[in-house]
Amino acid sequence: MWDSESEAGGIRDYSNGVLSSSKTGVKTDGFEQRGQSWYVATDIPSDLLVQIGEVSFHLHKYPLLSRSGKMNRIIYESRDQELNKIILDELPGGSEAFELAAKFCYGIAVDLTATNISGLRCAAEYLEMTEDLEEGNLIFKTEAFLSYVVLSSWRDSIVVLKNCEKLSPWAENLQIVRRCSESIAWKACANPKGIRWQYTGKPPRVSSPKWNEMKDSSPSRNQQVPPDWWYEDVSILRIDHFVRVITAIKVKGMRYELVGASIMQYATKWLPGLIKQGSASGFSLGLVQAKDQRMIMESLISIIPPQKDSVSCSFLLRLLRLANMLKVAPALVTELEKRVGMQFEQATLADLLIPSYNNNETLYDVDLVQRLLEHFLIQEQVESSSPNTHSFSDMKMYDGAHRGTNPNAKMRVARLVDSYLTEVSRDRNLSLTKFQVLAEALPDFARTCDDGLYRAVDSYLKAHPTLTEHERKRLCRVMDCQKLSIDACMHAAQNERLPLRVVVQVLFSEQVKISNAIANNTLKEAGEPQYQPLISNRKSLLDATPQSFQEGWTAAKKDINTLKFELETVKAKYLELQNDMETLQRQIDKATKPKSSSAWSSGWKKLSKLAKIAENGEDGTDQGPNPEQRKAPRRWRNSIS
Repeated sequence: MWDSESEAGGIRDYSNGVLSSSKTGVKTDGFEQRGQSWYVATDIPSDLLVQIGEVSFHLHKYPLLSRSGKMNRIIYESRDQELNKIILDELPGGSEAFELAAKFCYGIAVDLTATNISGLRCAAEYLEMTEDLEEGNLIFKTEAFLSYVVLSSWRDSIVVLKNCEKLSPWAENLQIVRRCSESIAWKACANPKGIRWQYTGKPPRVSSPKWNEMKDSSPSRNQQVPPDWWYEDVSILRIDHFVRVITAIKVKGMRYELVGASIMQYATKWLPGLIKQGSASGFSLGLVQAKDQRMIMESLISIIPPQKDSVSCSFLLRLLRLANMLKVAPALVTELEKRVGMQFEQATLADLLIPSYNNNETLYDVDLVQRLLEHFLIQEQVESSSPNTHSFSDMKMYDGAHRGTNPNAKMRVARLVDSYLTEVSRDRNLSLTKFQVLAEALPDFARTCDDGLYRAVDSYLKAHPTLTEHERKRLCRVMDCQKLSIDACMHAAQNERLPLRVVVQVLFSEQVKISNAIANNTLKEAGEPQYQPLISNRKSLLDATPQSFQEGWTAAKKDINTLKFELETVKAKYLELQNDMETLQRQIDKATKPKSSSAWSSGWKKLSKLAKIAENGEDGTDQGPNPEQRKAPRRWRNSIS
């Protein structure tokens, strides 16, 4: 607490922050105001007029000259010996601060508060009210009040820093901003369990107690103080002062998630376009307001903690939406995109539907989502290549994701991208190339099921009915028919928008899956020790199934090749039989005369033999009593096989 003590040349009252000086030279009962002018209540006529803006002060030279070095220089260095008017439009703090300084010069008690101390301190520096002119001058006393009263109080530090906004660059040069920022940071980083003051997150009825007032056992002693108690107070600061406070808080070791939460609260308060959903037409910015918001945006992006999850992905995407609308510096936008890529799996479809502000080609900024996906894949590759990134259990979950464990980040992003493609595919201006590049950006294992991708393809076909057959086939290549569910296959089989070749592939893949399921069920009934469900990926089929099934699959392939060979043999027999029939027909045509009975008889015998061969097939056996007739077909079969 402040104690009263007497000093040569003045009295300093520490208990109530009242300053006064005994060396006045002019006795007065105070100041009185008449319109825009101030007069000293004394019998001595004034000999100096000080003009500050539209406010004028009718004063006396001696009280001012005895305590202000600047007033000394102005008067004594002037060539006009009868100078009686001084204009001080550049005085920091304006007429309010000069009024208090003038009262101090006249020995009138001045009540120092957190509201007026910053302006009075800067005005004292401007007027050069130093100790060289008088011991205990205004600079010394205002500096003492700042150090011992303001900086020991949380609320006063906030108020003083807020009032410094109108005192640039004086408050910055006098280290008022730095000292208040560090004081606020030190108190914000204190253990909340030891806090016994009434914080101003909820507006207090009275002024907050001083930081060092710990003696009073108030009802708030047992009150649990939340870790975010300081958010609301620092959010009232101007952006440059907020950046100074947050920077000091980060240096002192505040948890990054608390720092990020305070930044989100500040952005929500000062950036009204941040929470506005929909297109830019629903939110208009004035020229000055847009400039201020751009500066706030750029400052906030630069102080976001680098750690992942320090702020939510939804907040980052809303920042990105507003940054594109306000045309923030490209370097900061790129940095923001990289931050989104770090936690892209946390995004939602509504966050990704960012309007395209830079061009009128598409309704939504598909190129932006493509860049975000690329940043995500790069980040995933960096993390997977780092030996300390994943634990052994994490790697097992990553490798066994297809067996029903928790989906990893790539799988969540795949579902998100499929939903995004379904939404943006309705845009008639979306090119097939952009759709295909975005759909194929993720690796194959990221999608265990391509139903979402099929919906996106079907939606694109609906919105683009003029696609050629080649373009439709190209579009359908982005999905794997083997990864479609039964419902999707049934829908695709009846979908007239799909190319016929794709429909055939869908039906064939469904037939393969049924065959695999039957073989799988056979393995299960046979009691294979290491039974695993068959998967539909052709590339990993032989790698993921048991050894016994691999052998069975190899035997099945051998049988198929044997059947193919026998089919070719039957075709060859059929062709040879056709040739014999043609030869026989030519012989019949030659034997048109009935006198050649011997030739007719021999031809008929040959025809009878060929008919019996065709009737008996591969056996070549004859039921007739002649043994030679049974041997003849057998010699012919051996000759062609």
